[in-house]
Amino acid sequence: MDLNDPELEFSDLVFAYQTWVMAIINDEKLQETDEKLLTEEMTEDAFKAMRFLPAEVTSAIETSLARVYNVDADELALLLFPEDTEED
Repeated sequence: MDLNDPELEFSDLVFAYQTWVMAIINDEKLQETDEKLLTEEMTEDAFKAMRFLPAEVTSAIETSLARVYNVDADELALLLFPEDTEED
């Protein structure tokens, strides 16, 4: 994702973050195949998008997808940001 692209829209940021969350849910919870969906590019794009998305938007995406895929919100938070819960 090129953040300098004049054609970049808010929806592109939302899509990048949403795609990342869905890939993590699929890879960590659904595990229907051994093939992982998450790529470094997805992760990179999602982290770029997070810089510009309000916390309310990222939270809404996470909450909605957790409900759709029947994943506990706290468990999803651990999957998305495991470094935030690591003990020193």
